[in-house]
Amino acid sequence: MAERAPPPASALARGAPETVVVRLQGVRKAFNVGTAFETEVLHGIDLTLVRRDFCAVMGPSGSGKSTLLNIVGLLDRPSAGTLQICGEETTTLKDRELTRLRGHNIGFVFQYHHLITAFTALENVMIPMLGEAGFPNSAMRKRAQELIESVGLGPWQDNRAANLSGGQQQRVAIARALAMNPAILLADEPTGNLDSKSADSVFGLLREFNREQGTTVLFVTHNAALAQRCDKTIQVVDGQVA
Repeated sequence: MAERAPPPASALARGAPETVVVRLQGVRKAFNVGTAFETEVLHGIDLTLVRRDFCAVMGPSGSGKSTLLNIVGLLDRPSAGTLQICGEETTTLKDRELTRLRGHNIGFVFQYHHLITAFTALENVMIPMLGEAGFPNSAMRKRAQELIESVGLGPWQDNRAANLSGGQQQRVAIARALAMNPAILLADEPTGNLDSKSADSVFGLLREFNREQGTTVLFVTHNAALAQRCDKTIQVVDGQVA
């Protein structure tokens, strides 16, 4: 049986720069619905991102930034409104369908890298591909090696994640997020735990993949200097786009 390589970049990811990859219309999110503690966090968000957008999300703590990112990443469902990812309406999809759409179109980089510390850098990058095929093969390993090289960690590919520096771990997390050639990369404070040099390096990697691969990047940050280097900045205040 022929070994299965990771899927190629989607048609949307390869399409014209103005291809819409994310569209939110009237998105609201409430927690503890139907109880005395019901709280609405997002109040009718309208947002459109196209291919190759590089966009920062800023706002005070508690304004709804991470909730917005979780909804775009299909980790949470909106209470009202519509959300389209790569042209597909998501609000009526079942959990299995959401998992499929998320796995093929969305990559995640978190403030805490969430690597498996007992695994090597290479093995961590292969994890999303294992979820697709169920078992490792040489095509996955080759793809992982290419990504590890692209983030400048070729000599460290066989080092366990626990033995890498914070900046190196976050580079591995970026490589892992790109394993499935996602159209969208979401990052929640990806430089928040790094020193200024490492933060600048991680930001540069995100920008490089955005420009060279056409990946749409949406990331939450409190770093105004980094936000100024983005193409767009979304200000979220009290659950609304300002």
